[in-house]
Amino acid sequence: QVQLVESGGRLVQAGGSLRLSCAASGSLRRQNAMVWYRQTPDEQRESVAGITYGGSITYLDAVKGRFTISRDDDKNTVYLQMNSLKPEDTAVYYCKRHQLEDSTWVDYWGKGTQVTVSS
Repeated sequence: QVQLVESGGRLVQAGGSLRLSCAASGSLRRQNAMVWYRQTPDEQRESVAGITYGGSITYLDAVKGRFTISRDDDKNTVYLQMNSLKPEDTAVYYCKRHQLEDSTWVDYWGKGTQVTVSS
């Protein structure tokens, strides 16, 4: 099993910055990807940014140039630096770990952290 704990979400004014963290523990495997998702009450969960163990990175178009994903494998932690925040970035942000276990890809989710951007 893998446990993921997100932190860093809070209320911030538009134009401000936040850094989210996601700490992983448990049965961690080398082949993996870490992905940040977000979800609002009336929308589906969407992928915001992802990073593989090899360092390949993808971003949702709406956050390109504003958000930066990074990982520290010594700390088993992935970060999401969010700059120039907009009210439409308001959501619960979730961390997902996608890892290879005995030839099967398995997903683990954190419980989320609330980000609220006021206008």
